[in-house]
Amino acid sequence: MFNSELLIKEFNFKAIRSSGAGGQHVNKVSTKVELSFSVSNSAVLTAGQKEKILKKLANRISKDGVFVLQCGESRSQYRNKNIAIFKTVELLKSALRTNKKRISTKVPKAVKLKRLKNKRFNSEKKSNRKKPNLN
Repeated sequence: MFNSELLIKEFNFKAIRSSGAGGQHVNKVSTKVELSFSVSNSAVLTAGQKEKILKKLANRISKDGVFVLQCGESRSQYRNKNIAIFKTVELLKSALRTNKKRISTKVPKAVKLKRLKNKRFNSEKKSNRKKPNLN
Protein backbone atom coordinates (compact mmCIF):
# COMPACT_ATOMS: atom_id res chain seq x y z
CA MET A 1 0.00 0.00 0.00
CA PHE A 2 1.69 3.24 1.17
CA ASN A 3 3.20 4.70 4.33
CA SER A 4 0.54 6.98 5.81
CA GLU A 5 2.98 8.88 8.10
CA LEU A 6 5.09 9.95 5.11
CA LEU A 7 1.96 10.76 3.15
CA ILE A 8 0.59 13.02 5.92
CA LYS A 9 3.78 15.11 5.73
CA GLU A 10 2.87 15.95 2.12
CA PHE A 11 -0.56 17.35 3.10
CA ASN A 12 -1.09 21.13 3.12
CA PHE A 13 -3.57 22.66 5.55
CA LYS A 14 -5.41 25.96 5.47
CA ALA A 15 -7.74 27.23 8.20
CA ILE A 16 -10.82 29.08 6.98
CA ARG A 17 -13.95 30.45 8.63
CA SER A 18 -16.87 28.08 8.85
CA SER A 19 -20.08 29.07 7.10
CA GLY A 20 -23.58 29.10 8.47
CA ALA A 21 -25.19 30.10 11.74
CA GLY A 22 -23.14 30.14 14.93
CA GLY A 23 -23.02 33.69 16.17
CA GLN A 24 -19.96 35.46 17.46
CA HIS A 25 -17.71 32.39 17.70
CA VAL A 26 -18.07 31.36 14.06
CA ASN A 27 -17.49 34.93 12.86
CA LYS A 28 -14.15 35.41 14.60
CA VAL A 29 -12.51 31.95 14.67
CA SER A 30 -11.20 29.97 11.68
CA THR A 31 -12.09 26.42 12.64
CA LYS A 32 -12.85 24.89 9.25
CA VAL A 33 -9.85 23.09 7.75
CA GLU A 34 -9.09 22.68 4.05
CA LEU A 35 -6.67 19.85 3.26
CA SER A 36 -4.94 19.86 -0.11
CA PHE A 37 -2.65 17.17 -1.44
CA SER A 38 -0.90 17.12 -4.80
CA VAL A 39 -1.35 13.56 -6.04
CA SER A 40 0.71 14.06 -9.18
CA ASN A 41 3.73 15.49 -7.24
CA SER A 42 3.68 12.93 -4.42
CA ALA A 43 6.97 11.19 -3.60
CA VAL A 44 5.31 8.48 -1.48
CA LEU A 45 2.97 7.08 -4.16
CA THR A 46 4.09 5.03 -7.15
CA ALA A 47 3.09 5.92 -10.70
CA GLY A 48 0.50 3.14 -10.78
CA GLN A 49 -1.03 4.26 -7.48
CA LYS A 50 -1.18 7.88 -8.67
CA GLU A 51 -2.94 6.81 -11.86
CA LYS A 52 -5.47 4.73 -9.92
CA ILE A 53 -6.20 7.56 -7.47
CA LEU A 54 -6.55 10.15 -10.25
CA LYS A 55 -9.02 7.85 -12.01
CA LYS A 56 -11.14 6.77 -9.03
CA LEU A 57 -11.23 10.12 -7.18
CA ALA A 58 -11.57 12.29 -10.30
CA ASN A 59 -14.56 14.20 -8.85
CA ARG A 60 -12.45 15.36 -5.87
CA ILE A 61 -9.26 16.20 -7.79
CA SER A 62 -8.68 19.47 -9.65
CA LYS A 63 -7.22 19.76 -13.16
CA ASP A 64 -3.78 20.38 -11.61
CA GLY A 65 -3.90 16.97 -9.87
CA VAL A 66 -4.57 18.42 -6.40
CA PHE A 67 -6.90 16.54 -4.04
CA VAL A 68 -8.96 18.92 -1.87
CA LEU A 69 -11.07 18.07 1.19
CA GLN A 70 -12.79 20.48 3.58
CA CYS A 71 -13.84 19.62 7.13
CA GLY A 72 -15.93 21.83 9.38
CA GLU A 73 -17.73 19.19 11.44
CA SER A 74 -16.33 20.23 14.80
CA ARG A 75 -15.88 23.58 16.58
CA SER A 76 -12.22 22.74 17.13
CA GLN A 77 -9.65 23.36 14.39
CA TYR A 78 -7.43 20.59 15.77
CA ARG A 79 -10.28 18.04 15.66
CA ASN A 80 -11.25 19.13 12.15
CA LYS A 81 -7.64 18.66 11.04
CA ASN A 82 -7.57 15.12 12.44
CA ILE A 83 -10.92 14.27 10.83
CA ALA A 84 -9.70 15.59 7.46
CA ILE A 85 -6.49 13.53 7.70
CA PHE A 86 -8.42 10.38 8.61
CA LYS A 87 -10.96 10.85 5.79
CA THR A 88 -8.24 11.54 3.21
CA VAL A 89 -6.20 8.47 4.16
CA GLU A 90 -9.33 6.29 4.09
CA LEU A 91 -10.37 7.67 0.68
CA LEU A 92 -6.91 7.02 -0.74
CA LYS A 93 -6.86 3.47 0.69
CA SER A 94 -10.30 2.70 -0.73
CA ALA A 95 -9.26 4.08 -4.14
CA LEU A 96 -6.23 1.77 -4.17
CA ARG A 97 -8.20 -1.31 -3.07
CA THR A 98 -8.86 -3.75 -5.90
CA ASN A 99 -12.18 -5.59 -6.05
CA LYS A 100 -12.24 -9.37 -6.19
CA LYS A 101 -13.13 -10.72 -9.60
CA ARG A 102 -16.46 -12.52 -9.52
CA ILE A 103 -16.32 -16.19 -10.41
CA SER A 104 -19.41 -17.22 -12.33
CA THR A 105 -21.11 -20.35 -11.02
CA LYS A 106 -23.28 -22.98 -12.67
CA VAL A 107 -27.06 -22.53 -12.51
CA PRO A 108 -28.44 -25.24 -10.18
CA LYS A 109 -30.61 -27.97 -11.68
CA ALA A 110 -33.50 -27.17 -9.28
CA VAL A 111 -33.60 -23.57 -10.55
CA LYS A 112 -33.77 -24.75 -14.18
CA LEU A 113 -36.57 -27.21 -13.38
CA LYS A 114 -38.52 -24.54 -11.47
CA ARG A 115 -38.27 -22.16 -14.46
CA LEU A 116 -39.49 -24.87 -16.88
CA LYS A 117 -42.34 -25.79 -14.50
CA ASN A 118 -43.47 -22.13 -14.38
CA LYS A 119 -43.28 -21.90 -18.18
CA ARG A 120 -45.45 -25.01 -18.53
CA PHE A 121 -47.95 -23.65 -15.97
CA ASN A 122 -48.23 -20.30 -17.79
CA SER A 123 -48.59 -22.05 -21.14
CA GLU A 124 -51.46 -24.20 -19.84
CA LYS A 125 -53.13 -21.18 -18.26
CA LYS A 126 -53.08 -19.29 -21.56
CA SER A 127 -54.16 -22.28 -23.64
CA ASN A 128 -57.22 -22.68 -21.36
CA ARG A 129 -58.31 -19.16 -22.28
CA LYS A 130 -58.80 -20.09 -25.95
CA LYS A 131 -62.17 -21.03 -27.38
CA PRO A 132 -62.61 -24.79 -27.48
CA ASN A 133 -62.26 -26.52 -30.82
CA LEU A 134 -65.60 -28.37 -31.34
CA ASN A 135 -64.75 -30.16 -34.64
